[in-house]
Amino acid sequence: MQIVMAAKQDKEEILKLYKAQLGREFCPWTEDYPGEETIDFDLSRDALFVMKADDRIVAAISLEEDEDVDRLECWDKDLSPAGEPARLAVLPEMQNKGLARQMLQHGMKILKERGFQSIHFLVNKHNKKAIASYAVFGFAIVGECHMYEQDFLCYEKILD
Repeated sequence: MQIVMAAKQDKEEILKLYKAQLGREFCPWTEDYPGEETIDFDLSRDALFVMKADDRIVAAISLEEDEDVDRLECWDKDLSPAGEPARLAVLPEMQNKGLARQMLQHGMKILKERGFQSIHFLVNKHNKKAIASYAVFGFAIVGECHMYEQDFLCYEKILD
C-alpha cells in the first residue's frame, strides 16, 4: 500500500469512500458533505491524500486550516501555525488494520514539511475507537467543545 497525493481522476472513487461512511456511528457527514465541491477544493490546495492498494483507494485524509476550529480558545497560541487533519476515511472492510493511523502519521509528516508547528483536531468524545487509535501518538486533550451538533474532545500536539 502506498499513500499519494490524490489526483482529479481519483475524485469519483474518493466520493464513494466518503459515502461509505454515511450512517456509521459518530460520523457527522451527510449526503451533501463531503461532496464533489469539497474534493475539488482539497485537490486545488494539494491537501488530499489517498492510500492505494492494488490501484484501489482504501483510505483518504485531507489537511486543512479550519477557521471555526482554529478560533477555539483551547489551542496553545504559541504552537501556531497549526494544521488540521480532516475527512479521514477508511473503507469499512479495511478498518481495524491500522490504516487510519498510517494516514494520520502521513498527514503529520506533510504538515511538518509545509511549515506547520503543530496539529490540532476534534474527536467525538464518545468515539472510543478513534480515541484509542489516536492515543499512540501522544496527543494532549486540551479542551472540549460542541460543534456540528456533536460533543468533541480537542486534541493538540507539537509536530516533531
